Amino acid sequence: MQAELDVFFGRMNRRGNRQSAIEMLSREMISCELCPRLRTYCRKIASEKRRQYRDWEYWGKPVPGFGDPDAQLVIIGLAPGAHGSNRTGRMFTGDRSGDFLYRALYEFGFASQPWARDRHDGLRLRNCYITAAVRCAPPGNKPTPEELRNCRPYLERELAILRRKRAVMTLGRVAFDTYLGWAAGRAPLLPRNRFPFQHGASYILPDSLPRLFASYHPSQQNTQTGKLTAPMFRHVLQDIRRFLSSAESNRI
Repeated sequence: MQAELDVFFGRMNRRGNRQSAIEMLSREMISCELCPRLRTYCRKIASEKRRQYRDWEYWGKPVPGFGDPDAQLVIIGLAPGAHGSNRTGRMFTGDRSGDFLYRALYEFGFASQPWARDRHDGLRLRNCYITAAVRCAPPGNKPTPEELRNCRPYLERELAILRRKRAVMTLGRVAFDTYLGWAAGRAPLLPRNRFPFQHGASYILPDSLPRLFASYHPSQQNTQTGKLTAPMFRHVLQDIRRFLSSAESNRI
């Protein structure tokens, strides 16, 4: 099955074709009902709402990826926030995690503006695409292994479409492990203990796979406790910018 997908998406050599493929995949994803626990939870949150958002019509459906189909940088998060992306329908939009993330992306030229309020706010990503290991908000921000497995094919298909990717930034351990699991299916990797998860780490993977950059997740808990600070996050993005500039110059 994966070989057939690789052949199909290998034809996506034009931006228009890639954009069309992403839109088609997004439509399929939005209608997904594979995980009853997650779908029940998302609908419950969308119905009950948070008091400050009582006038909102919550999205309440799986959240597709978002960004530039020609992106060299792919960012993988954990899952939509219950009152963030599950409300707005766009990755990292409408909560403090998104505020933290998009300020940094704007500073490094990956985003057109430093805020993300709703999916119609004019935000555009430049050379960057944002996705997640799981597309529905999970209770307690903890998807089960089965739910991660159910959602993995969507990420695999996105990565197949994004033919120009050169760097992957993972936000948190779950995203880190999810990306390494994808990479392991495409190249013989060194033992996993050679790829420990730690903030600021970067790893060259075999067979010219996109380079892996690891960061703590910009959750409200991490940023408010100081586990992840703005300078720490900027340091990772600075490494990515340096790598992409070097990689691009090596292709000329």
